[in-house]
Formats: sequence, C-alpha cells, structure tokens
Amino acid sequence: MRQSPNRLVATIFGAVYLLVGLLGFAYTGGVGFVATSGGAILGIFEVNPLHNIAHLLIGAALLFAGLSSAVAAKTVNTVVGAVYLLLGIVGFFLVGTAFNILALNTADHFLHLASALVLLGTGLGADRAVRASGARTV
Repeated sequence: MRQSPNRLVATIFGAVYLLVGLLGFAYTGGVGFVATSGGAILGIFEVNPLHNIAHLLIGAALLFAGLSSAVAAKTVNTVVGAVYLLLGIVGFFLVGTAFNILALNTADHFLHLASALVLLGTGLGADRAVRASGARTV
C-alpha cells in the first residue's frame, strides 16, 4: 500500500466514509428515509438514512478496493470521484426541491467537490504504470 497512492487514498477515504455513514445514523433519528432535509453532522452536513447508506456503500467500495490492489483502487477512486463531481455540481440545483432525496445542502456540495478532486486527481494522476491487467509497465 505504501507504493500506491491510489490504495492509500482509497483506504483512508473508505474508512472515513464508513465512519461518517455510521455516525450519520446518530443524527437521523425521526428523519424520513428520503427526507429532503435531515440531521446535521457537526451541525453542518445534512444527512438522512438514504444518505447514510450511500456513505456506507461508497466507504465499503473504497476500503475494499484500497485493500485489494492498485488497479481496483485506481478504478474505484476514479469512478467514485466522477460520481462525486457530478453530484457536487448537480446538487446545487437540487436543494429546495423534491428531488433532493439525499438531504443535500451547500456544505455537502463543497465537501463532495473536494472529495471528487482528491479521488479523481489520485485516480487519474497516480499509479500511471498500473494497467487494467494489474501488471506494471517498465
């Protein structure tokens, strides 16, 4: 893992997102599963139960990939980073609408965009010698 920035980033982000997903349930008592507003972690980031489950699934995918291989970590970092980039941008247009099923707020969007930058930057920029076959080029 020391030799692969993708594995390190995926493992750290995976563990953090798993913890955030679990912690989120402490803030969503009485909040509807897809409520458009929810409990606020740290008083800033709104979550509802669906948002917590999304964090758990993303965290599990990142952690599993980070602990598996550089190829898996690179792929998952890139995919999750791209999804977070899209969510971060589209999210600004969802606030205040019935389509905000993840109870997103402005702070969430900026956090998702920051996560996207790190995950995409690492996924696309690091471990360039890693190929889909898992072999390293010379």
